[in-house]
Amino acid sequence: MELENPPGTDRYQAGLDCLQRVDGPQGLAVVESLARSFPDFARYLVEFPFGDIYARHQLGLREREIATVAALTALGTAVPQLKVHVHAALHVGCDPAEIVEAVMQMAVYAGFPAALNGLAVVREVFAAQGIALPLA
Repeated sequence: MELENPPGTDRYQAGLDCLQRVDGPQGLAVVESLARSFPDFARYLVEFPFGDIYARHQLGLREREIATVAALTALGTAVPQLKVHVHAALHVGCDPAEIVEAVMQMAVYAGFPAALNGLAVVREVFAAQGIALPLA
């Protein structure tokens, strides 16, 4: 089994690089803000999700963001994180229609309230990005 980040590599730097690819400057700003109050947690947030998991090669960033949007929608308790990841999904090249479909799919598995709340987040992020609804 090959390790994605072999011992001796800088997980934090690998995580920052991946975070930049996923979220752009917004993601780095979130980490910098968090680090001012909770530096250890900010480091964990960079190293584990982005330095270890997102950096794996079995899925691309588009697929990871679709999965993340779906999971956060299903949770129903992570609206701020869902906003970040809808934006990130757009940033890594997901089509707006793919994002809408992933959220709608959650009505089957997480219920209509979770999907409705997720679609409200999608509407907000799309409006901020100049993406008109309904989609063509």
